[in-house]
Amino acid sequence: QYQLLCGKLRKIAHLEGTMGLLGWDEQTMMPQGSEEARGNQKAALAGVVHNAKVDQEIGKLIDSIERAGTGELSSAEKANLREAKEKFEQNSRMSSELASRAALLESQTYSAWVRARSQADFEAYSPHLEAMIDLRKEILKVTKPDMDLYDGAIDNFDPRMKAPRIAAVFDEVKSGLAPMITQIADQVAADPKLNDVPAALKGGPEWDPAKQALMCREVAEALGFDFEKGRMDVSVHPFTGGSHPTDVRITTRYSEENWMEGVMGTIHECGHALYEQGRASRHIDLPVSEPLGMATHESQSLLWERCVGQSRAFWTWATPIMHRYFPHTKDCTAEDFYRAVNIVRPSLIRVDADEVTYPLHVAIRFEIEKGLFDGSVQVKDLPSTWNQKMKDYLGIEPPSDKEGVLQDVHWSMGAVGYFPSYTLGAMMAAQIFDKAKEELADLEAQIARGEFKPLKEWLNKRIHEQGSMHPSADALLEDVTGKSLDPAVFLGYLRDK
Repeated sequence: QYQLLCGKLRKIAHLEGTMGLLGWDEQTMMPQGSEEARGNQKAALAGVVHNAKVDQEIGKLIDSIERAGTGELSSAEKANLREAKEKFEQNSRMSSELASRAALLESQTYSAWVRARSQADFEAYSPHLEAMIDLRKEILKVTKPDMDLYDGAIDNFDPRMKAPRIAAVFDEVKSGLAPMITQIADQVAADPKLNDVPAALKGGPEWDPAKQALMCREVAEALGFDFEKGRMDVSVHPFTGGSHPTDVRITTRYSEENWMEGVMGTIHECGHALYEQGRASRHIDLPVSEPLGMATHESQSLLWERCVGQSRAFWTWATPIMHRYFPHTKDCTAEDFYRAVNIVRPSLIRVDADEVTYPLHVAIRFEIEKGLFDGSVQVKDLPSTWNQKMKDYLGIEPPSDKEGVLQDVHWSMGAVGYFPSYTLGAMMAAQIFDKAKEELADLEAQIARGEFKPLKEWLNKRIHEQGSMHPSADALLEDVTGKSLDPAVFLGYLRDK
C-alpha cells in the first residue's frame, strides 16, 4: 500500500514538473502575444494537477497505512507519509475550479505586472494585484481554516513558521543593524574614499552582456552546476525553475551599467540550482525529497552568493577570470573587486542591496504583507506606504513606482508570504556556513583555489539530500548546527566582516 501511495505521489510530481516548464517558458521564451493562450493552458493543467492531488484513493491509502501501523516504515518513509498527509488534507479543501482560477489569475497578473513595471504605472496594475490578494485570502480560508491568514500565507513557503516569530526575529535584527549602518555611514563620511570604486569597475560599454554571459557560465560550471541537467537563460527577474532535479533551469540578467547584477545573480541562482540538483535520487518525485521550504532554499542561494561570492577568497580565484573576459579591468586587484561587491549603501532595489541593508528591504515587504492581510494596508495605497517605509528605514525614496512597489515579481505570481524567507535564509546561511568552516578546516583556502567541490558535497549531504526529512527549518538547523535559528550568528557575521 505504501508503494501504491508513492506511485500516485510520483504522478503528481510529474504533472507539477510540466506546469513548471510552462511557467519557465512564460518568463523566458514565450511570445508576448501568447499570454491569453498560456493562461488558459495553465488553468486547464492546474485543474488536472488538482484532481490528481485530491484523488480520494490517496486519502484511503494514507488511512490504511496509518491503521496498519508505521513501525515498519523507515524514517524517510514516515516523513514522506507526514508530508503527503498534510498536503492531501489541505488540497482536498480546495475545489478544482478554484485551482484553475488561481492559475489563470497568476498568468494574467504576471503579464499585467510586466507591462506596468515597464511603464511605471501602478494604477494600471492595482486592480490585478487586488484580485490576487483577495484570491490568496479566499484560498487560505479554505485550505488552512485553523490558521491566521498571514500565518497560512507564510506556511505555504516555510512550514510551521509564523508571523509573530518572524516579527520577533526581525526586531532583533533591525535593532542590531541600526547602529552598524550608522557606524558604517559615519566611517564613510569621515573617509569617502572607503566607497571609491576603480573607474574600470564602474558601468560602461566595456561590460558587453554577451561576454558577461560567457563569464557567468564559466563561474556556474566551476561552482558545480551541471549543464547536462540544466540550462541558463535571461529573464526580467532572475529565478530558478524547471521540471525536475534532472532539468533545473536558472535565469539571470545582464547590464552594461551594473556588471555585478549578472555575476552575483548567477551565483545566487546557482545556489538554488545546486539544492535542486542535489536532492536525494532514492526519494525523487516524492514529497520527502522536496526542499524544506523557501527559507532553507534561500539559505543555499545566499550562502553561495554572500558567504562565498562576496568573500576575499572567492575574488582571489575569480579576478583572473574577470581580467580574461574584460581586459579593461587588468589593473584591478582581487581586493578592488572584493571591496566593490561589499560597499554598504542604502539602495532602491532589493536584489541590488548590500547584505547589511538588505534585511530592511525584506522587513518593509513583511510589514506591508501583514497589513494587506489584517486590513491596515490597502492595495491602492501601496505606492505611498512603500515610499514612506523606504524613507523611514533606508532614508531614500523611489523616483517612480518601477524602482519602488513594482520592482518585485512575487506578488504578481501569488507568492504572498515569500519575502520573509530571504532574511530567514540569510540568517540560516550564516549559521550553516559557520558549521561548514568548522568541519571543512581548509575551506577558505579551497575557495581561493577555485575548489568548490568539498563545500558542494558537504551541502549535498547535510542539506540537499535531507529534503523534507525534518518538519521545519529549525529542526534542520538543530540537526546540522546544534541549535535553532539564531539571529546573533547573522549579526556577528556582518560585524566581523
